[in-house]
Amino acid sequence: MASYAIGDIQGCYAPFQQLLRNIEFNPGKDTLWLTGDLVNRGPESLEVLRWVYAHQDCVQIVLGNHDLHLLAVAEGFGKVHASDTLLDVLHAADGKVLLDWLRCQPLMIAGGGYAMVHAGLMPEWTIDRALGLAEEVENELAGPGYRDFLARLYGNKPTRWSEELRGVERLRLIVNAMTRMRLLTRDGEMDLSFKGELADAPPNLVPWFTLERRRSQGTPIICGHWSALGLFVTDEILAIDTGCLWGGSLTALRLEDRQLFSLECPAYQAIA
Repeated sequence: MASYAIGDIQGCYAPFQQLLRNIEFNPGKDTLWLTGDLVNRGPESLEVLRWVYAHQDCVQIVLGNHDLHLLAVAEGFGKVHASDTLLDVLHAADGKVLLDWLRCQPLMIAGGGYAMVHAGLMPEWTIDRALGLAEEVENELAGPGYRDFLARLYGNKPTRWSEELRGVERLRLIVNAMTRMRLLTRDGEMDLSFKGELADAPPNLVPWFTLERRRSQGTPIICGHWSALGLFVTDEILAIDTGCLWGGSLTALRLEDRQLFSLECPAYQAIA
């Protein structure tokens, strides 16, 4: 029995399946942790969703920003970008079943000495607090008012956490931190504009996981989202989005011993 975390797939079904063969993944014995962004930009989002849905007994996922974008677009909200590759899901006969299942997936999970979130955590949040905040969003997505929530999901504000936040602003900040964040100011304000390599980051911004006052320290956090960061593994941070979509690689991490497995991938889209 083994548990493997795999970085952002983004519709790259063929490399995903090849990596599973390479690690000899056994769905009857092993477990997968997927870092989110199952869909979009790659050519086979529908196939990825169908496979994960069919294997949900041995797969745990967290929602990424592209997964949420798919849910919003399916309800008629959000701007459809030229680089989006979501039509196969939206037009599929089983699309509603897959979308209803996706909508009820967690924003963050923890277990076995690890936590997993797509992007990051605000420095004020402990692991337990972050799990509780994620549950607030999950309840909205799984509840009867999910369309109202998706309609108000988009936006970059607020940028700073406060326990006084309420309503959609509170939920939007939680979503943005957990699915979109890369960098913060040194006093903990989110910046959502920078997407490049760490060496090119503005000097006033730092990766969310480097702030000394980060209260989630002590539990290793698995994340994806930041493909330009590349593979970044320390005792406490395991960032494993290695840019399969852009011609990088798809990475699996065996949680029991932290052994890494990598598969070189074709570039399905050019880096903007």
